[in-house]
Amino acid sequence: MKTQFFNIERADTGTVTIYLYGEIGDYADVRCAHVAAELMAAAPGARIDLRINSIGGEVYSGIAIYNAIRNSRGDIHIYVDGVAASMAGVIALCGRPVSMSKYARLMLHSVSGGCYGDRKELERCLQEIAALEDSLADIIAKRINIEPEAVKAKYFDGADHWMTAEEALAGHFVDSIYDADPIDGDTPEDIYTIFNNRLRKPEAKSNDIMDLKELKKRARFAACADDNAALVEIDKLEAEAAESASLKTKVTNLETKLQEQEAAIEAAKAAERKALLDAAQRDGRINATNRQTFENILKTSFEDGKAALASLKPRRSVMQDIVLSGSSAESTEWHNKSWDELDRAGRLIELRDSAPEVFKAKFREKFGREPNL
Repeated sequence: MKTQFFNIERADTGTVTIYLYGEIGDYADVRCAHVAAELMAAAPGARIDLRINSIGGEVYSGIAIYNAIRNSRGDIHIYVDGVAASMAGVIALCGRPVSMSKYARLMLHSVSGGCYGDRKELERCLQEIAALEDSLADIIAKRINIEPEAVKAKYFDGADHWMTAEEALAGHFVDSIYDADPIDGDTPEDIYTIFNNRLRKPEAKSNDIMDLKELKKRARFAACADDNAALVEIDKLEAEAAESASLKTKVTNLETKLQEQEAAIEAAKAAERKALLDAAQRDGRINATNRQTFENILKTSFEDGKAALASLKPRRSVMQDIVLSGSSAESTEWHNKSWDELDRAGRLIELRDSAPEVFKAKFREKFGREPNL
């Protein structure tokens, strides 16, 4: 059995260099099972250089890598060569010594994704996202020595927060800045591409190939009698990340539905507000002039607005008084048409001249004030 770990190098001195170059995920460039296997198999005190150039990726895969680094017995040093963005930025802050190239960039932002489902599924999705942000805020807070709530307020506000090496050092995100060869790019995208191209060379190095003999030098695989036994151990390592993978899939599915569900909920609320306002305007509790005021109250606090409308007494309009008095069949005809209908029919002047009281009543209902006749 031969497995190629293209992002791991071993020097004759015994130092292992792990390149977290590319996107993080179970089927992406940086796979948590591969990284965890190397870190867990490291001898106590073995020097491991972890070099980062990543735009981030799957949160649960990133957390698995973060925990593997934290729990490793190796002497780990982290270097941000190019970009450490999103989950890759959190991995860099795992508590191990971290240095940053003077040309590199660090970026933090909120957890994001999409979901789809009913209301309960969306609520579970939101709870899961909130729990993830709480965990990431705790990680960052411990590194820069501030409260988790301050981290969420400053860095989880929906924007991407990019930092240069100098800014990251001043904010205590990194321990030092190291010199590096100058690069032509200046944007995070340029930096990310340049460093990935440096790593992916045409010729593969012979020490990138790990066979059973090489695996058995590590304590985890020392008792493996054959390739199948080694595969069993690798399966166990991958299973340790499987629990989070299932949750990650659920979160991804739920997040794809979130925006549609939120829009549907808001539409239902708007329809309910409109129904309350229409009913209140029909029975005279409010008019066109103060309707917006009550709508704003309902938007701020639906229950308060509903209570405010309920506290108002319905008032019979002048139009109702005119019709109930049985003044004439013509008045009833005028009453059955709205101001806008009469306006479109060009009959407002006729109404004013033949039934001035009806005209005044309809004017007040339409504009909330007395007409100037």
